[in-house]
Amino acid sequence: MMKALSLEFFKIRRKKIRVMLLLFLAAEMIWASVSIGISISRSAANASWEALVFTIASMNGLFLPILSAIVVSRICDMEHKGSTWKMLMTTPIGRRQVYAAKYACANALIVYGILAQTLFIVVFGLLKQMSAPLPPALLARFAIGTLLATFAVTALQQWLSLAVRNQAFALCLGMVGGFVGTTSGLFPSAVRHLLIWSYYLDLSPAAYKYGDSSGSYVSGSLPAGLIVAALLMAVAFYVAGNIHVSRQEV
Repeated sequence: MMKALSLEFFKIRRKKIRVMLLLFLAAEMIWASVSIGISISRSAANASWEALVFTIASMNGLFLPILSAIVVSRICDMEHKGSTWKMLMTTPIGRRQVYAAKYACANALIVYGILAQTLFIVVFGLLKQMSAPLPPALLARFAIGTLLATFAVTALQQWLSLAVRNQAFALCLGMVGGFVGTTSGLFPSAVRHLLIWSYYLDLSPAAYKYGDSSGSYVSGSLPAGLIVAALLMAVAFYVAGNIHVSRQEV
């Protein structure tokens, strides 16, 4: 397993996926900065940590499914090019180990991005002089909720990326996921909770509560039921994908 992880991290450095990840996240952060800045200029009540976290969580529904699809596709496509699977079969490293190593590497890169988002929230909030002190618990719940949704999304993306040689299908799934994540707030809860991409918003510790004449941003704990659902989806996608890919002919 350690040999497989070392090999995958070597490939990641060579492909410079981290640079692409940072550029993609930079675009999201610039968009978020403009959006939040306009919101604060219209109403001082929007200068809150909850508003900032909710905005980033909403944008993650669009950006992270696409970003996860790109990262996983780049990592998995390495084995499709040049029949690398056949070369791996001549080594002591099995396909199940390679599958686990790729999953670990993909999520490690996304964690890198989530930490960058959390740092952006801290820096932007301090620069905008939010009305309340820095809330470490809120930021921790944001990072955990985003990571739980990502575990399931990357598991699904890796299954498709390794099972189908043409990466256009995996990238299309990422774009569909981005659309679902963006519009998930319009779906009934019974439907929304079946779609893992909606969990970027559903597992956000901040929400916008509508009132009779206006609304306000509120914070809360992560729903225990959705946490369990996200973990079950991640395990189901990972196990099904691992078994399927391990039994495929190469």
